[in-house]
Order: sequence, then C-alpha cells, then structure tokens
Amino acid sequence: MMKLGLMVHHIRLTAMAVSLILAQVLPMGKAWAQPGTPSLVRTGEPLKARNTVIPNWQSDRILIKYKQADPKGTPDSTQSDRARVVGNRHGVQLKHVRRMSVGTDVWHLTRRLPMDQLRVMARELQDGDASVEYAEPDRLLFSMMTPSDSFYGSQWDLFEAAAGINAPAAWDKATGAGIVVGVVDTGFRPHADLAANLLSGYDFISDTKISNDGDARDADASDPGDWTTAGFCSTDSSATNSSWHGTHVAGTIAAVTNNGMGVAGIAFGAKILPVRAMGRCGGYMSDVADGMVWAAGGSISNVPLNMTPARVVNLSLGASGACDMTMQAAVNAARAKGAVVVAAAGNSSSDAGQFEPASCAGVVAVAAVNRQGGRASYSNYGSVVSLAAPGGDGADGIWSTIDSGQTSPVSDSYGLYIGTSMATPHVSAVAALMLSVNPSLTPDDIQYRLRASARPFPANCVQCGAGIVDANAAVDAAQLASSFPTTQVEIEPNNTLYTPQAIAGMPVAVNATISSISDADYYKVLLPGGKTLTASLLPNARSNYDLYIYRSDGSLWTSSTAGRGQADVASVTNTARGSTTVYIRVAYVSGLTGSSGSYILYVED
Repeated sequence: MMKLGLMVHHIRLTAMAVSLILAQVLPMGKAWAQPGTPSLVRTGEPLKARNTVIPNWQSDRILIKYKQADPKGTPDSTQSDRARVVGNRHGVQLKHVRRMSVGTDVWHLTRRLPMDQLRVMARELQDGDASVEYAEPDRLLFSMMTPSDSFYGSQWDLFEAAAGINAPAAWDKATGAGIVVGVVDTGFRPHADLAANLLSGYDFISDTKISNDGDARDADASDPGDWTTAGFCSTDSSATNSSWHGTHVAGTIAAVTNNGMGVAGIAFGAKILPVRAMGRCGGYMSDVADGMVWAAGGSISNVPLNMTPARVVNLSLGASGACDMTMQAAVNAARAKGAVVVAAAGNSSSDAGQFEPASCAGVVAVAAVNRQGGRASYSNYGSVVSLAAPGGDGADGIWSTIDSGQTSPVSDSYGLYIGTSMATPHVSAVAALMLSVNPSLTPDDIQYRLRASARPFPANCVQCGAGIVDANAAVDAAQLASSFPTTQVEIEPNNTLYTPQAIAGMPVAVNATISSISDADYYKVLLPGGKTLTASLLPNARSNYDLYIYRSDGSLWTSSTAGRGQADVASVTNTARGSTTVYIRVAYVSGLTGSSGSYILYVED
C-alpha cells in the first residue's frame, strides 16, 4: 500500500504568537479577535472594491497625430475622409472627438475592437497618408489593484520584488473568472474568507480509518480534521494536530479578495472544486488518482459525474518513488480532458525525479523558493521541475486560510505554512488566470507559457526549473495567438542592423537578454508575400524594453513602446508577391541588464 503525503511544513502559532505577528503587520487602532474565537475579522464595515477589472486588450478609440497639426485646429476633409475609409474596412465608423493639446486627434469607433486589429488600423492610417506622423490605439489604462484584505501587507509572496509572483499587475487583466481549480487534498472548511468561491466537491477517501468522518466515499468533501494519536498510523508514528491543509491550499488560490479581511487569493475570480483524497496518515494513490480524473470531468464508477470540471488540478502531495503507472494513467486522463496538472516537487531536498506525482510526464512540477528568491532549504529540485514559486522558509511562510482547531474544527483562522505544498497553488492559480483570458489553451500551452514567462532567479536555485512564476508575464503570454514549440537562444553579436540573428521555422520563441543599457538586439526574418508577421516581446517584470520592426531598406515600419513589465506587440504585412526581409529590434529603456535582463521574443507569421 502506497500512501501519499502532504508537501508542507507547518508553523503552528499559539494565540500569543499570532498576536505578536498581527501587532507588526496590521494597522494601529484595529480590534481583532484571536484564533479560537468565532471569527478572525476586522471590526467595522469592510472596504469596498477599489476598481472593476476590465479587459484592457480592447478599445473603442484610436489616436492619429498629423504632422504640423495646429493644436487648436481639426483634421481637414481629406484627412477625415481617409480615416473613415480605413474605419469602414474594419467594419466601424470613426467620429472625431477632439484634438488634444499635443496635437493628437482622438477618434471614436462605433464599437470596441481587439487591440491587434486596432494596431493594424493604426498601421494602415500611418502608411496610407503622408500627413500622418503616427497612429496608435487609445488604450484603456487602470489603476494597479491593491486589495483591502487585512493580511495582504504580509503576503510577500504576491508582490515583493525578490520572490513575489507579480500578482497585482496581473489582476488588472485577469482574476480567474470562469475557471474551476480542483484541489485534491484534505477537503475544505467553509471559511468565511473562502466559502463564496467553493463548489460542492466530493470525498474520495475509501478507508474509514483515514477519512475520520465515519464513512467512506460520499458527496461531503468537508475536512473533519486529520489529527492522529501516537502509534495511530504505525507503531512508531508520532501524534499530530490537524493540518487543514486543503483549506490553506485553496485559500492561496481563491480566497475572497478585496473584502476588507484576511488574505487575498491569487485567482480570486475562480472557483475551487474540493476533492477530498487525503486524511489521517495520508491518502491512497488510488483515491488520489480517482479524484484527479473526476475533478477533470472523467467518469468514476459509483460516483456522480462532476458537472463543474476543473481546468486546473492542484496536487500539493507526493510520495517517494518515480511515477507509478496508475498515477501516470490518471495524469494522462486528466490532461486528455483539458486539465493542467500541477504538482509539488517535494520537501526532501532531493531529486524530484524520485518522487511522484512530480515525476509523472505532463505534470507541471513546482519547486519552492524562499523570500530572497533562492531555493528553499527543503525543496526538491532536478530536471523534472518545471518552475518555482514562493513556498517560504524559516520564519517567512505563506499566509492562508485554516481552522483554529487542533483536532476537530473550531473556528475560522489564518495560518503561516511553508513547503512545496504552498508553492504549488501559486502556479495553479496563475494557470487559472491564464485560462480566464484564453480558455482555448491546452495543458501543453499552459506549461510552455508558464516556463517561457518565468523570471530569472535573483538568488541561487540550481535545477529549480525555468525561473519563478510571474503572474503578469504569464497572463500576457496566454493572450498570444499561437503555441510556440520551437525555441531559440539569442546568439551574440547581434547588436546592429548589419549583424542580425536569423529567425526561421516560425512560430518561434527566442530566449534572450539585454546585456547593458547600450545593448540593442537585432533579428531578421524572411517574410513571404501576403503574410503578416507578428512579434511579441515579453520583458522581465522589472524592466522596460521596446520593440521595433524595420523594412528591408532599414526604414522603420512600426513599433510598440509599452511600459515596465508590459508586453509589446507589433505586426507588419508583406503586401507584395515576393518575400521580403524584415528586421526586428529589441531596445533597452529601463530596468535590468546582464543575466537578469531577460526577455522572450515570440515571432509568428
């Protein structure tokens, strides 16, 4: 009998310890109840949401700057007619709104268009009229969301520069709305900071000794506690308190956010499907495997069909030994249903290839980093690891939802845990954000784009995968049109128009760096007649690099100059019959250089 264990280290806090921590991180003058009382909430009315998350990849306005335009004037009849003709080609009518003080004209469209289409319109306006200096979409900008949740200031894992996942920038683009995340774990507690995002789920524990709820499989996935007495699991096993592990994992993914209390969930618009497969002494692989398949929408004998299939399955659990055939079959079945399977690398400071389910093919295996962005002391590592996420180490743990009871449930509370169990739901939540902006992505698409958009480790993390998960860059990567199975590495010198690096076999992703503030990287592509080339630049989260595309004679064709950590996208169309050479330049504006100055250039035609 193989049993799977939870990938977590617990930091058990006494009421006095919680009081000391809260005194350091909470605003002065706020009254709090202690763990063990009916609730842990701030007194007074909770703050309301500060903004509404609206997609910023559409707009119903376009800007045109005419050469030598009088700031007090208006476009002449020829310019107006030309703008309306271009609009008509794209199925919209353009109406002049005003001329700005800088001489740029604001035009209103009768409906919103995708940003890619607006960029094409802008290019047509610019290329077809010699009087146009430039044209560009009038993009919608929003304030960067800062949740009102009371513990948010202590959730370093969401926003700190060293090891944080850059969640606030991602929240202005995605919340995980419409996506279900299956948490195969110890079940759930109906915590006030989580309950609104919980689905009903199912209990897959088949052994009543493990279940601790008096019965075997049933439709009640709630967690009665997984405490044990000495000798209960084996003759030499120690007594343990209840972990409330599944509730902690679920809170990291989808705790209710901006509600003036507790913690912020990363994909707070998503729903959690609790699948109870772990209990006292662990859980059977067969129960976990059934739970995985059911969560993804597969059929399990004598179990009602899951009517809310999960697009992401979180496995913050594991056992020593390489992937078993049963576990691999379950992973294959879940992936075949379109679910991304995310698993903890393990807490043994060993090769993750010798642990399951992390070593199973097709799994996104997650290592843990500490607050400084280096490998956590306990984290497994190795070639099977896909990427890393914050798991904490020492006193720097991950805050999330738990129950205050040492054995049976007592009341809502919050706990500080460390482990690859805590790192894994960070990645699952980011996958949910990605799917919420592009539901068509396959499990392979998600894994590739998670790795491609990960940012470099700021501290030592050998064999921890592609980098630390970056929520903002991952959401940007999710919106790109194609998969990118071909990868190239930048080859220097490529810093002039006369020494470009050739790109072929599109679509392709180029992994590259800006070596210094004076560096500029050039690439060339042979674009066939009638084809459109799209280049997408994803900088690291702390840098601003701009994207330029030049014609074969070296003249500027188009460009994109988004801000720090934002994706630049530019497209050009070869209207001729024959092929033409296109040059792409990536230029430094601000931020990191050298090995930390990484970016990914996606090129497709």
